[in-house]
Amino acid sequence: MPIYVYWGEDDFAMEKTVVILRDRILDPLWTSFNYTSFPPDQADAIVQALNQAMTPPFGAGGRLVWLINTNVCQNCPDQVLAELQRTLKVIPADSTLLLTSRNKPDERLKSTKLLKQYATFCEFPLIPPWKTELIIKSVQQAAQSVGMTLTLPIAELLAESVGNDTRLLYNELEKLRLYTEGSGKPLNVNTVSELVRNTTQNTLQLATAIRNGDTPKALGILGDLINAAEPGLRIVATLIGQFRTWLLVKMIMESGERNPQAIAQAAEINNPKRIYFLQQEVKSLPLQKLISVLPLLLELEVNLKQGASETSTLQTKIIELCQICQRI
Repeated sequence: MPIYVYWGEDDFAMEKTVVILRDRILDPLWTSFNYTSFPPDQADAIVQALNQAMTPPFGAGGRLVWLINTNVCQNCPDQVLAELQRTLKVIPADSTLLLTSRNKPDERLKSTKLLKQYATFCEFPLIPPWKTELIIKSVQQAAQSVGMTLTLPIAELLAESVGNDTRLLYNELEKLRLYTEGSGKPLNVNTVSELVRNTTQNTLQLATAIRNGDTPKALGILGDLINAAEPGLRIVATLIGQFRTWLLVKMIMESGERNPQAIAQAAEINNPKRIYFLQQEVKSLPLQKLISVLPLLLELEVNLKQGASETSTLQTKIIELCQICQRI
């Protein structure tokens, strides 16, 4: 009775793993009989999925039942819990039940504790945008998975360009792969910089403009990002990561620490060589400025997640952030 619980914010990585699982379980000739998915808005989806998982597969291969974006590990009524308790332990060996969710399972819930007894849990987290070394490693691993070998400068450029957006990374890698196959030429940094959309770097430029209190420049960069269809939440995530790094470095400097290795460790920066440049960026910045910016960025993130108008909300907050940086 294979049962899997996939959760996390990296939707693309999760989707790729679901496809691999589906291809491994199902026989292509019997997919229409043995594969069922239940969207979150379907009434009694969990109970129906459990009933379906109890049905033996037809023909060759196994059965796969997928509960998409379920909240059973965040909110589980008593009647649903009773169905889980009755069914999970008797699901046939040739049936697989898959539950996916963006939200972290609540370890306090009885449903989560029950699933822990029978299911394999797998997390698909997004790499924090300020952990550039991990993003570079992820770029190199993704390149290998599609049959490409990248030099370190190209991997660094891709990491800078796509950030922690796994879907965009694979799209850009596919573009580069097609280019090398079509042209027969090896990739170099100049070619990659022309082919790859670099919105993360623009967002870092936006962070610098905000830090300097340059409202016209900040709004201009924001307009370019919006025109490039850059998701608002990704813009905010990069801004939070950059200002968080500046704040940590500034706080450590003001504590009297001067050792680059010690500052790098405390600020969660794997490459101590970055510390010198970060120190220069925050050298003339008052600590209070950096402290004042982060709550507003977090408020902006909450507003966007609650469905506020993306363009107007971003513009309003960017102006407010620049004004605060000008005042302090």
